[in-house]
Amino acid sequence: MRVHHINCGTLCPPSARFVLGEGSLFERARIVCHCLVIESSQGLVLVDTGLGLHDIQDPSRLGRRFITRNAPRLDPSETAAARIEQLGFRREDVRHIIPTHLDVDHAGGLSDFPTAAVHVFGDEHDAALAPNGHPKRSGYRPAQWAHGPRWTRYAVDGERWFGFESVRVIPGLSEEILLVPLVGHSEGHCGVAVKSDQGWLLHAGDAYFHHREIDPVAPRSPLGLALFQRLLSTNNTSRLANQARLRDLVRDHGQEVRVFSAHCATEFARDIASPQPLR
Repeated sequence: MRVHHINCGTLCPPSARFVLGEGSLFERARIVCHCLVIESSQGLVLVDTGLGLHDIQDPSRLGRRFITRNAPRLDPSETAAARIEQLGFRREDVRHIIPTHLDVDHAGGLSDFPTAAVHVFGDEHDAALAPNGHPKRSGYRPAQWAHGPRWTRYAVDGERWFGFESVRVIPGLSEEILLVPLVGHSEGHCGVAVKSDQGWLLHAGDAYFHHREIDPVAPRSPLGLALFQRLLSTNNTSRLANQARLRDLVRDHGQEVRVFSAHCATEFARDIASPQPLR
């Protein structure tokens, strides 16, 4: 199964390089929205969508807080729709979308693929589409699914995968694409495991933000970034427990599974340059 790594939104938050311990307070970082395009027998599968064309055309869809905090580049050539075409496909070839969760920078491109089935855990769907909004989450933007996606909701159950007890195989898709519960950042946050031509990949979404957080020997997170993640979490205890599980996965199965998060530019550059497992 062939997998393409694409960046569907460059974010430049102020002081992020300071938070990551790599520069002065006034520098801006380059943070990516790391998405996957999977060539499957059932058409293209998109893992996360980053920012969408409608977000670029009408940035108010993203919300003032997101724009102020993250200074998105708002480049239409970075949207999933454009990336798909750059790869030589049509937008209509995207038959399935698997968001790791429904935050603004992960679900913005849903409306660019209106006929695709969207696969999410039920808890994530219910939190994002709550009638009065969800009190613990400010990252959901209802405008991004106002077109009425073809939702497919899942309960957290299934088979074991490298020690992760609850994995859901998506009906109608290859058994080599799995939903892996990684709750904590949001109510129904998941990772997406893919058996590619180069081995297993695990897109861990926002389960962590910095590549050193899953170092199995000496994990660490810059203080500011750790605080940022804790404040954004709906269940910080679960988030930290899942980070520990990811470190165990890297330690015990790093030669078989490549783990990466949604926003770490270091991991994205690595996966573009050398897609085969390295650990």
